[in-house]
Amino acid sequence: MVSRQQERDAFLQRVKDDFDARLAALASDPARWVEFIEQVAVFGARYSLSNQLLLMMQAEQRGMEPRYFLSYGNKAGTSGWLSHGRKVRQGEKAFKVWAPVKRRPTEEQARDWESQGNSVRRDPSGRLARQVVSFRLAATFDVSQTDGEPFEIPTIQQRRRMRTSAAGMPELLAGDDVTGAFDDLVSLIKAEGYGFDLAPPGSRYLGVANGITVAGDLMLVRVRDDVSPAQRVKTMLHELAHIRCGHLDETGTSMDAHRGRAETEAESVAHIVCATLGLDTAAYSDAYVLGWADSDMELVQQCAATVLRVAKSILADLTPIDDPNGDAPTETGGFR
Repeated sequence: MVSRQQERDAFLQRVKDDFDARLAALASDPARWVEFIEQVAVFGARYSLSNQLLLMMQAEQRGMEPRYFLSYGNKAGTSGWLSHGRKVRQGEKAFKVWAPVKRRPTEEQARDWESQGNSVRRDPSGRLARQVVSFRLAATFDVSQTDGEPFEIPTIQQRRRMRTSAAGMPELLAGDDVTGAFDDLVSLIKAEGYGFDLAPPGSRYLGVANGITVAGDLMLVRVRDDVSPAQRVKTMLHELAHIRCGHLDETGTSMDAHRGRAETEAESVAHIVCATLGLDTAAYSDAYVLGWADSDMELVQQCAATVLRVAKSILADLTPIDDPNGDAPTETGGFR
């Protein structure tokens, strides 16, 4: 008879094998990268790379299209699906995701972690704070596995409309830009320490590009003033992604980084955020063929993790509404 531990070990091995296979496919086939980015947009960049691939694996095994995941819910009914008046149907099999385990370390453990180059958080009084020490497999369920009160998936678009309506602002901008994110993106760029302006093509620094970010003493993001509102927002997201991905830390200008990995990361982030906000963007051009990766799985894993982290941070800043359930595991875990 197979023990529960043996079943768990076998599942973890399947997860590891599938994780590696998917990374290999991403590294060797640009079409698979585009499929991955599209799926990330569907989930709104809620999950870490490990959880993203883990959910994909389980959904494919079941032959279903995943939509939205939450935990079953606590006994008080204040979290998970129970907080929405919905119950997981009897007999439904849970999906597994990596969830962080948090606890307060001892001073000895903290010193050991710091000696290994890891950061250790403390509260204002200097006391060690609770922090992620490991990861465990946790159960989550798709909305299709539940019954109960009507439930509308809380997309980023809906959450932004709620916020802008509450502020007395128009829900959507007229024209080609359906995101209403222009002013917010200007604020995010300025919060990074950069100025922003619209300029005609051929202007200094801009040249023939749609947009440019210049670091150093100038610290400026410049976008063409003759492009459509939709293209303007996408270009702004592209340049903001370059900043948050750290592409300008050494090069000084995003133009130097508009090749290979850096360009793939910035364009992927822009595509995810635009798609999540409801702005339809064109498929990738031949410029984003992952030729820089040369089938290197570790490089592609680093690239994917960066794209997810930055897209998630931008979406969170564009929609500063906390998840009322607070139980959607999004920390990086599993096979790193």
